[in-house]
Amino acid sequence: MAGSNGKQKSVRNMVLSLGVTILAAGVIYVFVPHDESEPDIKRVDYRVELLTARRAASYPVAAPEGLAEEWKATSVRFRGDESDSWHLGYQAPNGEYVQVRQSAASKKVPFIDEATQGARETKATQEIAGRTWTRYTGGRYDALVLKEDGATTVVAGTGSFEQLAQMVRALKTQ
Repeated sequence: MAGSNGKQKSVRNMVLSLGVTILAAGVIYVFVPHDESEPDIKRVDYRVELLTARRAASYPVAAPEGLAEEWKATSVRFRGDESDSWHLGYQAPNGEYVQVRQSAASKKVPFIDEATQGARETKATQEIAGRTWTRYTGGRYDALVLKEDGATTVVAGTGSFEQLAQMVRALKTQ
């Protein structure tokens, strides 16, 4: 009988230790601040990359002008070694993603497929600023695509077609 009393004390001590540990974890959880909001995406300044792209590219590089301050540039890249590939990504005012991609690639289909993340060409077109853009849907992104001699421009993202058109209307070349 002497051995069972010691086992009862061991079990009781383990249960008490577990209770103290759970209580301590609860106190830490309550008093340690934790932020569950969306992370703040940093705005990037793309002026230097834009000037570089406009000097080096074999086509007129497009970038938006006059967008509301709520549109936040989040990524930029120019790759002269990849058919003068230009990328400019934005976070729209409602948090959706919109990007401008341009390339002088002679094989337009792989470029469009990559830029739209697998969207397919539809028969729908949209006239914006005197140019006819083709709608692409069904991939990760919806897109408006303009195929011209020398360059293909893709405005794509998770935003609505109205947001994509708003970006297209803001695009300027110099």
